[in-house]
Amino acid sequence: MFMEKQSPTPGKREAGYCAAEMVKDGTIVGLGTGSTVLLAMERLSARIMEGLSIQGVPTSYETEIRARRFGIPLTTLDEYPEIGVAIDGADQVDNKRRLIKGRGAAHTREKCVAAAAAELVIVVTGNKVVTKLDAPVPIEVIPFALSPVERAVQRLGGVTVLREGGGKDGPVITDNGNFVLDCRFGAIGDPEDLEQYLTALPGVLSCGLFTGFRKKTTVVVGEVDKCHIMYP
Repeated sequence: MFMEKQSPTPGKREAGYCAAEMVKDGTIVGLGTGSTVLLAMERLSARIMEGLSIQGVPTSYETEIRARRFGIPLTTLDEYPEIGVAIDGADQVDNKRRLIKGRGAAHTREKCVAAAAAELVIVVTGNKVVTKLDAPVPIEVIPFALSPVERAVQRLGGVTVLREGGGKDGPVITDNGNFVLDCRFGAIGDPEDLEQYLTALPGVLSCGLFTGFRKKTTVVVGEVDKCHIMYP
């Protein structure tokens, strides 16, 4: 079995392992993208060796590769349009369980999987929990519409930065073949309205605000040697 070494960020392993323990036998599990979800997959892999039977729906090529190395059987939303639970991370979460996601540029697929899931389990460390969302909001935009979308965001008062890749020249290209525009608005007064506005812009595939899943979202906040859970 393939095991990856993880950064000893306080609470990260606790959150990932806690989420993995919530998964019941026979469940179809959405697998988000990011380092905390990777730790959840690490624990799921161990539970599979202990007899747990699950299938995972990966939200990115990176997650798919890692899941296969961990020995997690995989499936798709084509096979299971409705799934039991999705485990994912977040860049920020507020006390109403509204999220900003997309640091891994996988938020479009993550939103599809979250919508298909009966339950969404978000794993974060304590520094990701805020009273008001104010992190940059990633937007996945088709290259053809980049300039018009930038102008629309700037008219709203947002500051836009085209995300560039590491280890290559040029912009980040998502698994869907698009660009990522990081948009900073400062403290976001009405995340629901902003999500609706950004998503409606022609050329935008999705944005990193997740405000529509609060009623089914459980947030696992990892702390040193324990977890705090924010239930719906």
